[in-house]
Amino acid sequence: MKLKKHWNGQYGKSAFIKNGTLGMIELDMLKLREGEQKHYYETDNKEYGLIILGGKCSVVGEGFAFEHIGKRKNVFDGPAASVYLPRNCDFTVTAEEGEVEIAVAKCPAEKDFPPKLVNPEDVIIKHLGKDGWKREAHFNIDERLDANLIYIGEAWTEGGMWSSYPPHKHDDNNMPEESFMEELYFYRFDKPTGFGIQRVYTKEGDIDETYTVKNDDAVEIPRGYHPCTCAPGYKLYYLWIMAGKIRGFNMTTDEDHKWLNK
Repeated sequence: MKLKKHWNGQYGKSAFIKNGTLGMIELDMLKLREGEQKHYYETDNKEYGLIILGGKCSVVGEGFAFEHIGKRKNVFDGPAASVYLPRNCDFTVTAEEGEVEIAVAKCPAEKDFPPKLVNPEDVIIKHLGKDGWKREAHFNIDERLDANLIYIGEAWTEGGMWSSYPPHKHDDNNMPEESFMEELYFYRFDKPTGFGIQRVYTKEGDIDETYTVKNDDAVEIPRGYHPCTCAPGYKLYYLWIMAGKIRGFNMTTDEDHKWLNK
């Protein structure tokens, strides 16, 4: 089972994650040069979540105009600006003041909700974990926004630390403890030589994958536990994109490692 993918960083729109192991999540990478002003999207029957990785842009469609959004130079420069767009809501992205990079997530949609801009100051920031597995988690397109399936945030992990640890999963509908949510991680490091380790495994053993991840890699998480770690001396960023009918952080911990939460 091949869960790891790599984006080559090319300009324009790249259909990065599509027709893989995930049934609800697709991901485009949109990179526009300075002077390359516009890119047009037709959403059809999918809802979209745009996370501005770096740069400034405008996102405009019929009945809405989110202009001059994005305050950070890159993913290590503070919280992101984000945009939620419903199905059948065509829009145009215009690059402003130089180059812009945007992660464009898509999920199937059956209901209509209004477009929504989430400014950096609106992002919910949480510091999770303890010594050995600390991370800073940002919640961008979350329960505060009406949506069908899509649920997006970002996280940062210091070198030598683990994240998504103790290992947790969200692949069963067993509320209030757990809901089924697919997930996708997209990685960046603060130095070009940075790297980390991502594991994806199930208790049954039908999935048991371990990958070295570097800049612009992504790993699909259709099911199972998914801890990761960052090599000492570097800082890891990952964009996490989740999708499910019950949106939220409803998860259970690997029984073998529950004692770590005590």
